[in-house]
Amino acid sequence: MRSVLKKLLFLFFTVLCLFSAAFAQIEVSRLFVENKINPVGVSVMYPRLSWTLESSKRNVSQSAFDIRVSESLESLQKGVDLIFSTGKIPSDQSVHVQFTGNTLKPGRKYYWQVRVWDQNDRVSKWSAPNYWIMGIMGPENWRAKWIRPGVSERDGQKLPLMRTEFALQKKVRMATVFITAHGMYEAEINGKRVGDLYLTPGWTSYNKRLQYQTYDVTDFLKDGKNAIGVSLGNGWYRGKIGFNPKTGFYGEDLALLFQMQIIYEDGTTENILSDGSWRSALGPILDSEIYDGETFDARLALKGWSEPGFVDVDWSAIKLANFPVINLVTTENEPVRKQEEFKPAKIITTPKGEKVIDFGQNLVGWVQVKATGKAGDKITIQHAEVLDKDGNFYTANLRTAKQTNTYILKGGGQETFEPHFTFQGFRFIKVEGYPGELNPENFKAIALYSDLLPTGNFSCSDDFVNRLQKNIQWSQRGNFVDVPTDCPQRDERLGWTGDAQAFASTAAFNFNVNSFYAKWLKDVAADQAEDGSVPYVVPNVLGDECSPGWGDVATIAPMEIYRSYGDKVLLENQYASMKAWVDYIRNTAQNNLWRPKQSFGDWLFFRPDDDNSGRAASTDKDLIAQCFYAHSTQLLIDAAKVLEMDYDVHVYDSLLTKVKEAFVHEYLTPSGRMVSGTQTAYVLALEFDMLPEGLRDDAVARLVTNIHEYDDHLTTGFLGTPYLCHVLSENGQSELAYKLLLEKSYPSWLYPVTMGATTIWERWDGIKPDGSFQTPNMNSFNHYAYGAIGNWMYREAAGIKTDPDVPGYKAILIKPIVTQKLNFVKADLLTYYGKVVSEWRWSQGQLILNVSIPINTSAKVYVPASSIDKVKESGKSLTGHREVEVIGQEGVYVVVKLGSGNYSFTVSR
Repeated sequence: MRSVLKKLLFLFFTVLCLFSAAFAQIEVSRLFVENKINPVGVSVMYPRLSWTLESSKRNVSQSAFDIRVSESLESLQKGVDLIFSTGKIPSDQSVHVQFTGNTLKPGRKYYWQVRVWDQNDRVSKWSAPNYWIMGIMGPENWRAKWIRPGVSERDGQKLPLMRTEFALQKKVRMATVFITAHGMYEAEINGKRVGDLYLTPGWTSYNKRLQYQTYDVTDFLKDGKNAIGVSLGNGWYRGKIGFNPKTGFYGEDLALLFQMQIIYEDGTTENILSDGSWRSALGPILDSEIYDGETFDARLALKGWSEPGFVDVDWSAIKLANFPVINLVTTENEPVRKQEEFKPAKIITTPKGEKVIDFGQNLVGWVQVKATGKAGDKITIQHAEVLDKDGNFYTANLRTAKQTNTYILKGGGQETFEPHFTFQGFRFIKVEGYPGELNPENFKAIALYSDLLPTGNFSCSDDFVNRLQKNIQWSQRGNFVDVPTDCPQRDERLGWTGDAQAFASTAAFNFNVNSFYAKWLKDVAADQAEDGSVPYVVPNVLGDECSPGWGDVATIAPMEIYRSYGDKVLLENQYASMKAWVDYIRNTAQNNLWRPKQSFGDWLFFRPDDDNSGRAASTDKDLIAQCFYAHSTQLLIDAAKVLEMDYDVHVYDSLLTKVKEAFVHEYLTPSGRMVSGTQTAYVLALEFDMLPEGLRDDAVARLVTNIHEYDDHLTTGFLGTPYLCHVLSENGQSELAYKLLLEKSYPSWLYPVTMGATTIWERWDGIKPDGSFQTPNMNSFNHYAYGAIGNWMYREAAGIKTDPDVPGYKAILIKPIVTQKLNFVKADLLTYYGKVVSEWRWSQGQLILNVSIPINTSAKVYVPASSIDKVKESGKSLTGHREVEVIGQEGVYVVVKLGSGNYSFTVSR
């Protein structure tokens, strides 16, 4: 009897498990609002919602969804008192689904969740609840007044503190703070730092777009008396900025705008505002500049200054200011936060006797220091990227940037220091004045950059290439500090537009840069001149001149981001800017030829020692300009098609034909030789389709010949390098593209790796083989432009692409280029739909291709094989395969169509 019962129980649980599995094929995971997870400060009235689906099954898709929203987490989970509920909506859309409910209120927190039905109409569980908090929703909702310190904050360069107190008599349901500043700010409530954001309010074109931040501070408040304290710093607004750094580019004032919205449990509200009741004093930060660093005197620290009950009778009254609020915008991109931490790798005494700490990684951020000493002891920390060939501390490449932090101890026990309103680019620090021996436990390097979601990984059988990939990612981290900068260490750190466009596609593989670029591109449009020209740097602190390949960021970056994320709203927002840039070129061109007054050309291309050899790598700048003229026009046409601007498609199609005809007439001989026979000239002409079809093969041959003449080395600069390997692999020269990637001698991507680089260099030979340096006035060792090869590594070596007609990886292409030069290549990319994986490897004479396709997408996979009968998937023949649709043979590939799931293809020789 007992054995029968056991069998029945076993059978029952088996059926139950099978039943559960059948009805649990799909789950909802990561939720996004306006492309961010749990965003704070959403400013659009009808935000877009996205979610990711997961399942262990193949060929799973969404057939319907149901979204619900509530102001109460408890009500949401019960499904009552909802402010929005779609009910079951038949649709496979899971990205950028627009909220269409009632009007959302400023500063309110909204909880939401979603469930979906799969292709068999089986419903998932509700997702875990997520939330978003609304921003202030327009200038009419600002009640606070701009306030300025009542003290002379330029006196001795000390930076100001501002404070106020208020009392609460009722129980608080929610409290939301909105803050911005002229300069930078850090806020405290009741002695506790508000938020984990740094370098706020970030850098924008302040006179047109000044960001504010939104914080949920409900847990900061207490019954009775409360206090607010805010410290201010110079930042980009008032501090040194630009070439020959000058102060006060945006203004000489420091100012604060603070608004706290309190919602009580009884439903009533109250606002705590920056107004005439605040008071100000000078604080312990004696000076702080982005380029130069910070000086902090702990003896001047005021204990309890941001707590209630602090005696501030000696503080000065603030000054009211009449600054605008019409230019205020919410923070749309991911804010800057603390990231990785590094312990000292080595403590060095240099030949000069300097005490130096090596953190093993060139990074951007700062060093946290712990010390115990006497009052008045002064610790000075200088920052550098490299040591010279003798092993001494090297700072010549920083130009005028001091990159020095100074801390003055108050004494009486261990003290901890780190900066507030500055950041450094460094691997090494030189320490002077430290009380006692340098102990590794007392120093910690902290990386600081925009808190972007990591999305991509690439690896292969070559460790040098793997280090290159890490270097690309570290240069992206270090230069994506609220804006895409050119270098994070010297007296520059500007948003160079040429670098940003060259790297945009690579950036979108490594991290989710949808919101990052969306925010910055709005500043591109804001700083665009009335005639449509785009400045060298954005935010623009250098003037209104522009250059081909730099100004083209206005067209290149929006289309790259649209293709990567399917974000049509971004394209709509930037379309006027795109069109204005192309029209600027059209209006300044003559006979459809663009010969700009200013051009950087193929910046920092390889220069052979003997330019009289007949193979100099200098490319005609007007030829480059004409190529980018055509490219931007084509991208504008592409955008117009997406946005259904049919008239513009017609107009610019006609223009593009004329631009290309002018190129052929001006820069090409009848036999196909170009006025510049450089790699960059042929690469741009091929990549941007500038050549008559009959001359393309000849151009490819000339390009290959040029590369061979340089002993199979590249000679390209900032504009040619991103496209070099793409052009080769697209024109039957994949093995040569791999040879360039794997080359270790100068000039090459791997040469810096052989020299110990941990980031991408500005120059191909920033450090020469003998250990000496390139010219120090332009020799950054953290400069991401040449890292654009990462795009080829992901897209071609691993083969991960989005369908050009279906952006954002809703439809995926997997088309790897395999080679015997590597044993394996693997890449993965986290899209809004889930993770795409492509991995190929050689094993016992066979090629194995493993792919993963996210739920709710489809993929066309190109399996490298000469015939269908040589391919098996999970050991099964493709003929009659129920889960793999065979499309046919295309060249050296067998093409199949897949639904979601994990697949393993084996190709026999």
